[in-house]
Amino acid sequence: MQTKTIPAGNARLAAVEKSIGRAVKGKEEVIQLALTSLLARGHLLIEDVPGVGKTTLANSLARSFDCSFHRIQFTSDLLPSDVIGVSVFHPSAQEFNFKPGPIFANIVLADEINRTTPKTQSALLEAMNEAQITVDNRTHPLPQPFFVIGTQNPIEHHGTYPLPESQLDRFLMRIRMGYPSRESEKQIIRNGSGESVAEEVQAQMNGADLIAMQDAVRRVAVDDSLLDYALEIVERTRTSEQLTLGVSPRGMGMLHRAAQARAFLHGRDYCVPDDFKRLIVPVFAHRVMVSSRYVSTQKKSAQAETILAEILETTHVPL
Repeated sequence: MQTKTIPAGNARLAAVEKSIGRAVKGKEEVIQLALTSLLARGHLLIEDVPGVGKTTLANSLARSFDCSFHRIQFTSDLLPSDVIGVSVFHPSAQEFNFKPGPIFANIVLADEINRTTPKTQSALLEAMNEAQITVDNRTHPLPQPFFVIGTQNPIEHHGTYPLPESQLDRFLMRIRMGYPSRESEKQIIRNGSGESVAEEVQAQMNGADLIAMQDAVRRVAVDDSLLDYALEIVERTRTSEQLTLGVSPRGMGMLHRAAQARAFLHGRDYCVPDDFKRLIVPVFAHRVMVSSRYVSTQKKSAQAETILAEILETTHVPL
């Protein structure tokens, strides 16, 4: 297969990685996964405890691409109109005018998304899937590019509403930030809070540049042997005795897009096996369901990751 690299895109994205890395210390893999989701036109779910840099990551991404950024703090009393907007009647003009909500931004941080009611959670569904919202039978397109970073605390369960499968499926990946290393934490303490450092992040490109890269990602070549490899893993999730729900065709399609985006991020216009291997767990773990017969004291999400890792380990990788 005739190949060539994509040095221009790679160089500019490397500058973005470096820029974000100044605010989010010691999280190179997390930054790469976030950029992969963004390039693939997907959305990202971060499941982790408070204070590990989720807001800093979202804010730094927006500043690196010179994009608008809104943070929505989800609470139990938040209404759908608080997220998407509302029509307001103007007596002088005798008409309703739409007042956009905070969802109208290029990068949206949906903080603690599992603390709000299912009705408000579902308000995000159309926005994330269709890049538009509908109010009073009128459709309003969202600004492009459009990227949602949802967060949820995996520890606290009181007063939360777990995301249903239909909502989870809208997220391309689910990842964890994790605690920083001792050296990284020392730098964070010396340099100040991550959010204050994020404000100093300089734009490396604009929204139009990002959209052009997202279009280029779709042209990244994927060999049939790699598709067969990924489909074998998908088939094994559907037939595994440990899982009651396997990966859907939509999930396979999202893995394909994510692998193309990872290849582009690494300066290639073709995929290699590692592009798929590195993304199987973050793309598939929230799309499978562990059978009740195999549930252990381990958290279900972690158990799903373990099962997928075992399937990945025992599946032949194409040369």
